Amino acid sequence: MAINFRKGGRYLLNVLLPRTCAHCAADLHYLEERPLCPGCAGALEPLPALHCSTCGLPLSSGGQSCYDCRGAAPRSLSLARSAFVFNPQLRSLVHAFKYLGREDLGGFLAGRMAEALPRFPELAPYNFTAAVPLHPAKLRERGFNQAEVLAKRTAALANLFHLEGAARRLKNTKSQTSLSKTDRRRNMTGVFAVERPELVRGRRILLVDDVATTLATLESLAAEFKKAGAVSVAAYTLAREP
Repeated sequence: MAINFRKGGRYLLNVLLPRTCAHCAADLHYLEERPLCPGCAGALEPLPALHCSTCGLPLSSGGQSCYDCRGAAPRSLSLARSAFVFNPQLRSLVHAFKYLGREDLGGFLAGRMAEALPRFPELAPYNFTAAVPLHPAKLRERGFNQAEVLAKRTAALANLFHLEGAARRLKNTKSQTSLSKTDRRRNMTGVFAVERPELVRGRRILLVDDVATTLATLESLAAEFKKAGAVSVAAYTLAREP
């Protein structure tokens, strides 16, 4: 009888260090590769086909644009898309990734982003990725930049070029979570600076981050890239707040 040492090793490891679903905490099968149980993994919601053609916001009814984008002046950020809707299951994954030191989840999440990317052919011209930078103080506190992990790994999986260190964050801004749309935009004024304009000039750049809500952060960074000579700037995030 043939012995599968790899499976046996994983079984023993699971006995010593049992893994649980990142959302519902159910025990995971020892051969389960994903950080979610099958039920929670199946509950992840891809960005629906009905979304704003500019900002990617899921739409509840027909039309090409959401209320904010309809008739709006041109922005530095040409368009934005997300792999998933930010539902409870994905929220648990992102929380563990960012705040519980689960950098290992970056591979799974970037893999899902790379898989979803072909759904958005409008992003095909953007063959350079750049991550939204963290302030040095927050980077020391967290230990890694979750956007950098997602951008670098997604680029590798999708055969894109990653621009590391193209920009830096000048201000350690307060959390955007409790702010209104207007306050979020004001909070992001003068936050970023392009560190290496030679990486940006003449290129179409895809900004990568974990979650998009009002796009204030991404718009602020896109504006600096455009000033530095980028041809066009779009955004691609793991999740979109509906």
